[in-house]
Amino acid sequence: MKKSMEKISSVRINKQTKKGLFNGVRLVVETPGDTLFSHQGANVTLPCWYHYEPALASQRPVRIKWWKLSEDGAPEQDVLVAIGLRHRSFGDYRGRVHLRQVGEREVSLEIWDLRLEDYGRYRCEVIDGLEDESGLVELELRGVVFPYQPPQGRYQLNFHEAQQACEGQGAVVASFEQLFRAWEEGLDWCNAGWLQDATVQYPIMLARRPCGGLGLAPGVRSYGPRHRRLHRYDVFCFAGALKGRVYYLEHPEKLTLSEAKEACQEDGAQIAKVGQLFAAWKFHGLDRCDAGWLADGSARYPVAHPRPNCGPLKPGVQSFGFPDPQSRKYGVYCYHPR
Repeated sequence: MKKSMEKISSVRINKQTKKGLFNGVRLVVETPGDTLFSHQGANVTLPCWYHYEPALASQRPVRIKWWKLSEDGAPEQDVLVAIGLRHRSFGDYRGRVHLRQVGEREVSLEIWDLRLEDYGRYRCEVIDGLEDESGLVELELRGVVFPYQPPQGRYQLNFHEAQQACEGQGAVVASFEQLFRAWEEGLDWCNAGWLQDATVQYPIMLARRPCGGLGLAPGVRSYGPRHRRLHRYDVFCFAGALKGRVYYLEHPEKLTLSEAKEACQEDGAQIAKVGQLFAAWKFHGLDRCDAGWLADGSARYPVAHPRPNCGPLKPGVQSFGFPDPQSRKYGVYCYHPR
């Protein structure tokens, strides 16, 4: 979660300085050296202060600029610029960001209603006349990584289709850092999938012959960058913590896919997406041994406490693939936003 202003003084600080300014006066920008963690839908403050060494007796007019750094070839994004009391925000950040100036020479960035795509590195730049200095703040969102393949089967998605597939499941394409963290937590998956930087990789906990061979150590294995349009793989998606509730709908009968969607609507909810089910399992301990329809036409069930007669004896979201939509073998998982 976001760090309070009081706590920031105790964490490692990045100091960016430039010598020889203003006849010996140096402009110094300070940002936290530790990554900030938050979650989807929350509000967070990215801390940034500046001062001069030696200290100046009078206040100087400065221009403040915040922007998000390029990730994996994407263009840099302007977030906010400010001169005095005048502020301007840009793009998807418009109406969601504000310059916090509570403390002396504080120019922290407040972001409201965090979105999955807001994670990354932000630069705080202070401009004093012809001189400028800046510092970095890294923001990470808490979430869950899950492998995904479409109804058509294994290795059917080019990079752009992979992006659409994750978005359709309430998620985004995972970054390497997110996949690596998931591997550290035990994710083991033998199918290669796209990542945000258009590389194709897969995480292995236990080396085995059908999955790259026995001679390689456990880790995240990489095929390297692939052609975004021509090559086809699965994808690793990243879903954030939920703002709503996922639940198995108690219903007297098993349902077809269309009946399942209608049943959730009649209950004041909507049929859950794959990313929502994974998030409910990861963050709310959703545990149910009944397979249910999801919005993409797959049937799955979440197991937080493995037990006999409930699939593999390990936690996870188990899948029955994409059954015939007219099949009446399954219930349904619904999602109710708060």
